[in-house]
Amino acid sequence: MIESLLVANRGEIARRIIRTARRLGVRAIAVHSEADADLPFVAEADEAVCVGPANPAQSYRNTEAILAAARSTGAQAIHPGYGFLSENADFARTVEASGLIWVGPGADAISAMGDKINARNLMAAAGVPVAAGTTEPAADVAAAVAAAAEIGYPVMVKAAAGGGGMGMGVAVDEAALRTEYDKVRAFAERMFGDGSVLLERYFPRVRHVEVQILGLADGRVLALGERECSVQRRNQKLVEESPSPAVSPELRSRLLAAAVRAGEAVDYRNAGTVECLLDPTTGEFFFLEMNTRLQVEHPVTELVHGIDLVEEQLRVAAGLPPTFDPDALTVRGHAIELRVNAEDPKRFLPGPGTIKTWVEPTGEGVRVDSGYAEGNTVTPFYDSLMAKLIVHGQDRTEAIARARAAVAAFDLSGPKHNLPFFAELLENQEFLSGDYDTSIVSHLR
Repeated sequence: MIESLLVANRGEIARRIIRTARRLGVRAIAVHSEADADLPFVAEADEAVCVGPANPAQSYRNTEAILAAARSTGAQAIHPGYGFLSENADFARTVEASGLIWVGPGADAISAMGDKINARNLMAAAGVPVAAGTTEPAADVAAAVAAAAEIGYPVMVKAAAGGGGMGMGVAVDEAALRTEYDKVRAFAERMFGDGSVLLERYFPRVRHVEVQILGLADGRVLALGERECSVQRRNQKLVEESPSPAVSPELRSRLLAAAVRAGEAVDYRNAGTVECLLDPTTGEFFFLEMNTRLQVEHPVTELVHGIDLVEEQLRVAAGLPPTFDPDALTVRGHAIELRVNAEDPKRFLPGPGTIKTWVEPTGEGVRVDSGYAEGNTVTPFYDSLMAKLIVHGQDRTEAIARARAAVAAFDLSGPKHNLPFFAELLENQEFLSGDYDTSIVSHLR
């Protein structure tokens, strides 16, 4: 097993990785910005290094500062968490060239999946269902208009270098396409340094379902079940559950087999996620993207499979076999994750501030992965995620009941937060039925 691990991230995911590392006897090293010096993950690490000011470009995305911290602390490996440098292929290569262990997939897999057009083409070649769309970037508006005429309206306009729901727009006709193309291209150039744009068929009613994959050290790729991620605002997930209430055993078999093919196509190692769009009317699913990292919503998979994905990541990176029997995976009950964000529960606008009260719910089947505590300040410099409230039950009905009780028991004041939204959602008949899609949040507004 790896002996010392530098966690190149912050907040709840840094704290969560540190928790597993310390349980395994691995020395955990935190890096932090000046703004995060008082957060729990810094105090809970065996060692901590300040890598710069609040601006992420000068701290959490500062590759030189992070590598210097690894050298000065004698770290053997680097875990990037999610966001920041987690899907930066150049950083992964630099880490390994420096003689350190990268806890994640190989740089080639990150590169292959980072370009959405290249990813679509690779998946299609591997026999993974892909929605109708462009096989190369739309060089200009005229090319986009011509492509849309072949695909058929409505179309999704996407940044080829984007991910995580950023850099997307829907066009229902040519006039809208001309507007969305310019918007997405400008956003992509500003955010990703790459203005390449792709077009895909847009599904007015669709569910967002993803599969957790794990590429083992021996070369096998496993599919660890699916997660339902259709409760979203502005293409950003708010709630995830596993198993998906929309997936039948027959569909699950096809979905998981396709995810394994996707991983095998890029010789995938470590944890990753194959995201798909599911047409609930036809049962067709289509590859959306592959996230070459640990997902925010990984705890629901952990709870239904009874495994620790961070531990499995460390074992793969160290060349060790998994803790479980790959040929005897079981699913136990149902799990739901609610993302507790510092944001207005109606308009979902950020609402940072100092936490006056923070009392986490407890009880059977309740887990809280938090990044903050009472007295901490949620700053505007980073993502608004404060904690993940995860519940597990024998079935979906019990999981929902536990989620309701946990939301009611979570005593939080200071920053704005979205717990009232979850209280409303957990009483909503559309959600309770399990027959919902990505438009559900708009129905609650």
